[in-house]
Amino acid sequence: MPIIAPSILAADFGNLAKDIEMINNSEAEWFHLDVMDGVFVPNISYGMPIIEKINALTDKVLDVHLMIVDPDRYISTFKQVGADILTVHYEACTHLHRTIQAIKAEGMKAGVALNPHTPVSVLEEVINDLDLVLIMSVNPGFGGQKFIENTYNKISKLKKMITTANANVIIEVDGGVNNINASKLVEVGADALVAGSAIFNAENPTSYISELKKA
Repeated sequence: MPIIAPSILAADFGNLAKDIEMINNSEAEWFHLDVMDGVFVPNISYGMPIIEKINALTDKVLDVHLMIVDPDRYISTFKQVGADILTVHYEACTHLHRTIQAIKAEGMKAGVALNPHTPVSVLEEVINDLDLVLIMSVNPGFGGQKFIENTYNKISKLKKMITTANANVIIEVDGGVNNINASKLVEVGADALVAGSAIFNAENPTSYISELKKA
């Protein structure tokens, strides 16, 4: 059964406490929190105060995905506001190994995200240092995009790399995930599924999370 991580970007920010409570009472294990700076991706989301507020209202894992340039500047701040997992983009890090070590030094789990055009092979040298790899199955920056079919192939390659290296790494998928493609994603090796629009636009979000959980 996969880990389900509802993406708060798709929540109703006018009723955020209500949506947090819904996730708290659901089978989802993580909150997926997208932080965007308008530079690395063409959109701006929310920052530290929102994450701190969510942290105060839940005991679940805060899975923070940084879509920002120069993430190193904020690593300790994200720890302070409650991040349990901190994921940076391969494409945004000049010294990836150093960034991973800095995240771990703060006591968080370290993740690396790959954009759709970035091959998994770029992680070969650091795969044993990672706790999580986030495969973007849409181009980062906006919710509600169409799932990129090559993602299945990419997950299979990554799974093979992790097995060969005897590494202990969670494969997470983000973008266009729904109850139609979830089981195939798990079949090819995904361990954690991020879903935003699919959950929050569902008639019954709690039941939808349960459906994804069965994938």
